[in-house]
Amino acid sequence: MMRWSLRLAAATLKQGGVIAYPTEAVYGLGCHPLNEAAVNRLLQLKQRDPGKGLILISDSLKHLEPYLQPLSQSERDKITKKRAKPTTWIVPAKNWVPNWLTGHHASLAIRITDHPIAAQLCRLVGMPIVSTSANLSAHRPAKTNIQVRLQFDGQLDGIISGKIDTSASPSEIRDLKTDKILRPS
Repeated sequence: MMRWSLRLAAATLKQGGVIAYPTEAVYGLGCHPLNEAAVNRLLQLKQRDPGKGLILISDSLKHLEPYLQPLSQSERDKITKKRAKPTTWIVPAKNWVPNWLTGHHASLAIRITDHPIAAQLCRLVGMPIVSTSANLSAHRPAKTNIQVRLQFDGQLDGIISGKIDTSASPSEIRDLKTDKILRPS
């Protein structure tokens, strides 16, 4: 049975809201990736430099591919391969992808999430969602919904409660073309 909070969160995202939800290792802040006002609000709440770009997560590659330059089969396989740790991939973006997602880059950060709540949320909205750690810039990422509430004090449109792997590190970041690790997990 689908939780009411997930259906409400999906509707909130579609309407331009900013929410917090559990991911593999930390709580994430998310919004509709093509809603510029929602993304700007998320960046302001987090006090994040828009030039850094953002991560999009999805439950499947098919929802991410419209944002990406064409992928070879080996690149698709690399992105979708099950790994011991969550992996975020830096992938060349299509020219139409807005700079509020890519920042000062010609690429986009993407991750296929296995977290049951984050994946279900993506399925319910039928598209990828912005996913950045739920914390003010230069602060530790929130690992509980209470930590999210303490940092954002009623400024979010919703918080989904759920478990994370408290022993896990944030996702490893790798360049798809070079396989170079840009941030170890």
